[in-house]
Amino acid sequence: MTKAQAEKFLTPMPRVSKSPAIILPALAGALICGLAAVWSMEARAQASDKGALELVDPDVFRACGDPRNLPFSNEKGEGFENKLAELFAAKLGKKLSYTYFPQATGFVRMTLGSFRCDIIMGFPQGDDQAQVTVPYYRTTYALVVKPGSGLEDVTAISDPKLKDKRIGIVARTPPSTNMAMNGLLARAKSYPLFIDTRADSSAQAMMDDLAHGDIDCGILWGPMAGYYAKQANPPMTVVPLTKETTGPQMTYRIGMAVRATDQEWKRTLNRLIMENQPEINKLLISYNIPILDETNMPITPETLSKRP
Repeated sequence: MTKAQAEKFLTPMPRVSKSPAIILPALAGALICGLAAVWSMEARAQASDKGALELVDPDVFRACGDPRNLPFSNEKGEGFENKLAELFAAKLGKKLSYTYFPQATGFVRMTLGSFRCDIIMGFPQGDDQAQVTVPYYRTTYALVVKPGSGLEDVTAISDPKLKDKRIGIVARTPPSTNMAMNGLLARAKSYPLFIDTRADSSAQAMMDDLAHGDIDCGILWGPMAGYYAKQANPPMTVVPLTKETTGPQMTYRIGMAVRATDQEWKRTLNRLIMENQPEINKLLISYNIPILDETNMPITPETLSKRP
């Protein structure tokens, strides 16, 4: 190898530097693509609701429900909570899906708490198992009687007319305490509170006993009282127990439950409830649910027609 060849071989190759005119547009393009992806995701979330980013799937209204618990919900979508979920999903432009689990011990933990769904469609205010929206109805425990029984005007468990009656009651519900305070448990017939609704129904069993004359009247949670009374043949009379002055609370406000962390989702649902309250009231009334205003007056088709 000659000296000239050796010098050529040992001379380092010149570094080729990329011009800022090449680098900056490439970086800018990558940045714009990244921002566009973020903007696209945020725009999609805002298009449906502000709480979408808190949800597992922002495109799906994922409701929790009981598979066999009419009038609230069932797997066929026949309950009023099913219909309300359909309404809200449509308002938000989302698909609707359901996670079903028997509404007994562990219901909240196995559904909402396990992120299998994002909303329980009916939940009493004051229950600390979940965060609750504004209420969309107010109801109470009610007396169910046969027409012509002479008990149609009973509005309190302390009414003397109930002293010698055989009363059906679901065990461990608030009215059972009131019955004990008034000495009415001796002749009462008790029905279980915790059951697998896929195989049994305390409300239906009570209504069957009332129809057959095994009990003189029954006390049920308002929505169940109204629904099952309407299904009976002939229909039964439902009397809201709004005059209780002692014992545990009998009247409750019902909202929807979400996880404690889902603040924007809750605000979205609050807005939907307030904007659609007239339609919600009509839905509840169609299931014969006894709903009350804040003065304990019944909300009926007639009172709705008089409202502005």
